[in-house]
Amino acid sequence: MDVLEAIRSRRSIGLVKEDPLDKETIAKIIEAGTWAPSHYRTEPWHFFVMEGKARKALGKALVKIALEEMDDPMTEANQKKVEKVAEKPFRAPVIIAVAVRPSDNPRALKLEEAGAVYAAIQNMLLAAHGLGVAGYWRTGAPAYHPTMKKLFGLADHEYIAGFLYFGYPKREPHEGKRRPINEVTTWLAEEDEFEALI
Repeated sequence: MDVLEAIRSRRSIGLVKEDPLDKETIAKIIEAGTWAPSHYRTEPWHFFVMEGKARKALGKALVKIALEEMDDPMTEANQKKVEKVAEKPFRAPVIIAVAVRPSDNPRALKLEEAGAVYAAIQNMLLAAHGLGVAGYWRTGAPAYHPTMKKLFGLADHEYIAGFLYFGYPKREPHEGKRRPINEVTTWLAEEDEFEALI
């Protein structure tokens, strides 16, 4: 698949089959992530692959976080919410938690370390698409909660950048739409034109 075509045609698809992905396919997706650019070649990423029953631990962590926000976890409504939260990791046969592990290189900016990991995630989503695998990038407050650091054995300065849910799609991706580039681009050709922006 042509790279530009892959970029244009990739979509986030959460509805996937329960069929497992083979280790070789998962490894290819992860390797694509490792080819992302990183300033000073720090490669500040780490990948946690969850399959089968290992996903249950993620569900328990999500439940623990959700319970902290409830005044009364025993209400019928909250019990249903807890059940739903516990099942979230079972929406796909494979989940890859992608962590930011910033380098101790003093020249490496923390913001750029995070940017490198986000680039790795995009590589992984595109690689999965090229392999016929649907991917969905999920984040949100629970991803950055101390409970998640504990679950994955992360240090205080490390954190989860997102959870990537992978599986074979149940449906064809919908057609995407983006704003035209002229709405999001400023072309600068002349020095005085550029200085006017300062």
